[in-house]
Amino acid sequence: MREFDLIVIGSGSGLDVANAVAQDGLRVAIIEKARMGGTCLNRGCIPSKLLIHSADVAETIKGAGQFGINVGEYSVDFEKIVSRTNNIVDSDSDGIRRAFSEIDNPKLFPNECRFVGEKTISVGGQEIKAQKILIASGTRPAIPKIKGLEGTGFITSDEALRLKKQPSTLAIIGGGYIAAELAHFFGSLGTKINIIQRHDVLLPDEDEEVARKFTEVFSKKYSVFLGYSTESVGKSNGMFNIVAKNSSGKRIEIESDQLLVAAGRVPNSDTLDLGKTGVKTDGGGFITVDEHLETSVKGIFALGDAVGRYLFKHAANHEAQYAYYNLTHDKKIPVDYTAMPHAIFSSPQVAGAGYTEKELEEKGIPYTKAVYPYIRTAMGEAIEDRDGFVNLLASKEGKILGCHIIGSHASVLIHEVLVAMKLGASVHDIVRTVHVHPALSEVVARAASAFG
Repeated sequence: MREFDLIVIGSGSGLDVANAVAQDGLRVAIIEKARMGGTCLNRGCIPSKLLIHSADVAETIKGAGQFGINVGEYSVDFEKIVSRTNNIVDSDSDGIRRAFSEIDNPKLFPNECRFVGEKTISVGGQEIKAQKILIASGTRPAIPKIKGLEGTGFITSDEALRLKKQPSTLAIIGGGYIAAELAHFFGSLGTKINIIQRHDVLLPDEDEEVARKFTEVFSKKYSVFLGYSTESVGKSNGMFNIVAKNSSGKRIEIESDQLLVAAGRVPNSDTLDLGKTGVKTDGGGFITVDEHLETSVKGIFALGDAVGRYLFKHAANHEAQYAYYNLTHDKKIPVDYTAMPHAIFSSPQVAGAGYTEKELEEKGIPYTKAVYPYIRTAMGEAIEDRDGFVNLLASKEGKILGCHIIGSHASVLIHEVLVAMKLGASVHDIVRTVHVHPALSEVVARAASAFG
């Protein structure tokens, strides 16, 4: 049996920890059964945003007329769009694997693994052991139990990012951020979109006003069926037939040449046989950790999607810094999640941080709010964004409790608020900060100024 000082399971954000510990002179093993770089690089945020940029360009072209730019006919080379993305992603992933194949520390084990005993792992036909282990095993698409779904050839986000042929009609089961981003990608390039959502709004985890506005905008562009649960899926002559029903018993039938299941994600912990080493999971299969990211077993830590606190790559990268410190020091420090942001790269974009109004009300936290529309700023009018707005939530004293943005460049605009929240600044500090005129960031300042 080969022993190491640290074993890292997963080559996403766990890779940063493995490299850092190896540079400290300790012996490190890293286990990755799939492509190097984890979900973000291969099946998540990187390829999806490369694809979505093409959709953004197409949408800009289609809307050029309102700005006096008359564009003639244009065509979409779907295969070229996907090929460009895959070439970039695969090149990066292959480069990481080549780099690790040429070194012995960290030692790469390119195989599936599972625990076979206390801090002992079987991988590639051999057993390895370490007193310190980091589990960064990530998640995979959740597949709901729907009559007839299995065996139809449906796709998840994994396959959607590598389709060679553009669907003419795409049905999507689910209405969260994955559904929103992929609907924007395919829809902006000309695919007819049908979204089946069991909730009464799209993006139900977002601030309520943002979710309602997003649903309103999307419903103008695509066919959105709210409050419907999918009952069955069939396939005949190459076409999918989806039957869904709402709470009133009304049924709808949707036919499409492709079906995307975007019903959330589940952790990969069930593949690791964690019980053999005593690591506990919660009801959803996410690994239970304390404030230091340590599991129920001393010396075994976990981070990222495997933990399930925040399913974002930037959150995993943030946790990786703490995991490295806590793995290598006796006195551990708790993870600071202050102002943890998120963004949805659809059209319109959505971004947020802190509490939503619903969360503040449920917790009984007093708050005031200010909503300011993009269109009432000079740049908002210049770009004709009539749907975008900033919803800023603050205490009576001006402490920022939450901020939620929908509209152009929301993923960028949120950062001013993040810095303020992290530093303990108030809405009044934002107002006192000189903003470039007429930059779009004025919409954040205007929302802050509404607090007086």
